[in-house]
Amino acid sequence: MKKESIYGLTLEQLIEWLQEQGHKKSRALQVWDWLYRKRVTNFSEMTDVRQECRELLAGHFVTQSLTEHIKQESADGTIKYLFKLQDDNLIETVLMRHKFGLSVCVTTQVGCNIGCSFCASGLLSKQRDLSSGEIVEQIMKVQLDMDKGHKGEKVSHVVVMGIGEPFDNYANVTDALRIITDHKGLAIPGRHITVSTSGLADKIYEFADSDLKVNLAISLHAPTNQLRGQIMKINRVFPIEKLIRALEYYLNKTKRRVTLEYILIKDLNDQREHALQLCQLTANMRQLINVNLIPYNPVDEHQQYQRSDHETMLAFYDVLKKQGMKCSIRLEHGRDIDAACGQLRSKQLKA
Repeated sequence: MKKESIYGLTLEQLIEWLQEQGHKKSRALQVWDWLYRKRVTNFSEMTDVRQECRELLAGHFVTQSLTEHIKQESADGTIKYLFKLQDDNLIETVLMRHKFGLSVCVTTQVGCNIGCSFCASGLLSKQRDLSSGEIVEQIMKVQLDMDKGHKGEKVSHVVVMGIGEPFDNYANVTDALRIITDHKGLAIPGRHITVSTSGLADKIYEFADSDLKVNLAISLHAPTNQLRGQIMKINRVFPIEKLIRALEYYLNKTKRRVTLEYILIKDLNDQREHALQLCQLTANMRQLINVNLIPYNPVDEHQQYQRSDHETMLAFYDVLKKQGMKCSIRLEHGRDIDAACGQLRSKQLKA
């Protein structure tokens, strides 16, 4: 039987499991400290934990369910990892360097069924969900790499924006978020974590009602049903009206600012009329919305889509600002290393 990743247990679950095996709560706290503070990757290295407990853990769990398959480093410091899972599936994880710290973009599924027509992640359909342990372990792998080659650097931010739809793997993603934010472990604050969804409205309601105080981003990419339905199949299930109602509920319940992600695609959604439609769509929630304009990363298989030129992007941005919208243009990372999410994995599977 395949062993599960130890990183998939919350502290409460680890305490409960060890107590069921006859060990005290303090033993679980020791193990947790070794995993996340001392960051050992072998149970035998947990020297102040009783040997019988170490052997018990080794018999049921692994600390390395991911192995590094490919590592690409960009001139701007971005690092893209292609990890192999225990079942030989491949996933991508990306480290990005910002002025405010190190941010890791994690994957939540092997493949993606959302089927956005411009996206590299959706070129290969979903094979399975990642476990909470496989999600957390991506961050641990990056942090361990930093420990080895960049002493003193610590992952400070997490974006759940890699391959897959996080809210299509809701339970595992939310468990992973609780592990990541635990103050006795990685202790990454919720305000430094952003989860991005393509618009699963039912899960947005559930997320609003959860106790997770992390940031939410919505992949919008178009201001009308006609246009959004053309490029995002999810809009057929959750059209903009349903999405906006869910978003209003989230904003009223949490009072947390939401980011609307908007990839600018040449001659498709980047005109002045689209900017004005976006302003109209969000008029009632403008104070709690930030629009993040994203330059499109061209994908070989989607050559009908090209990035908007710089002048068009600035003109779109200017319309939003003049209408009182809070907006920004995303700083690009790793354009020289298969920048689009899913590109590296797709190339390897076709090789």
